[in-house]
Amino acid sequence: MTIKQSIKQSVKQSVNQQTRLVVLDMAGTTVADGGLVERAFAAAAAELGVEPGSPDHADKLAYVRATMGESKISVFRHLFGDEERAQRANAAFEKAYGELVDGGLVAPVPGAREAIEELQAGGRTVVLTTGFARVTQDAILDALGWQDLVPLTLCPADAGGRGRPYPDMVLTALLRTAAADDVREIAVVGDTSYDMLSGVRAGAGLVAGVLTGAHDSDALRAAGATHVLGSVAELPGVLT
Repeated sequence: MTIKQSIKQSVKQSVNQQTRLVVLDMAGTTVADGGLVERAFAAAAAELGVEPGSPDHADKLAYVRATMGESKISVFRHLFGDEERAQRANAAFEKAYGELVDGGLVAPVPGAREAIEELQAGGRTVVLTTGFARVTQDAILDALGWQDLVPLTLCPADAGGRGRPYPDMVLTALLRTAAADDVREIAVVGDTSYDMLSGVRAGAGLVAGVLTGAHDSDALRAAGATHVLGSVAELPGVLT
């Protein structure tokens, strides 16, 4: 074994020994939604009078794509300014997304449930997080039959209202589960730059991006990913 290989193996062993809490994103990471965010955004934009096909619509959609993973109410506050308009847009978005979920348009990322179960069987605590509101998160969990899959699920409101890229949901997962003694014993996994930033800001020892969602490898690494995986199904192998 070369010196480089030895160092790499030592780092992997250190990560494996320390990871006790795994914080997983939902849409794009453990849940495949086939672009429902953009379809729900169209409903929100229509509610606020944004004309489909207009430059304004295109600019706002580009911002939605760029900020995948961020709390949706924060996105709408940026796009529509005052709180009343932002809340109207958010309500329309959540209603539209929920209806699409109820229509059977979400599914687990292949291997996601099995990965979660394997991680938990190995003694790790898994928490599912989202940038959606609680009502939408619950609709997704119900649609997948995941209500009892993990001991804790979090949305921005559960962490004081701040979603990604803030570290609040990751730290709330730590505080509520008491599953780790040190933030470096946390693994954060998601498909967006905002997931990576939240993990970095929380001090997580492992921050992994997956390529099943919004952002590519370059964007994930630029935001601080320590690992980039094809999908969450590969995560247990990293921690074995």
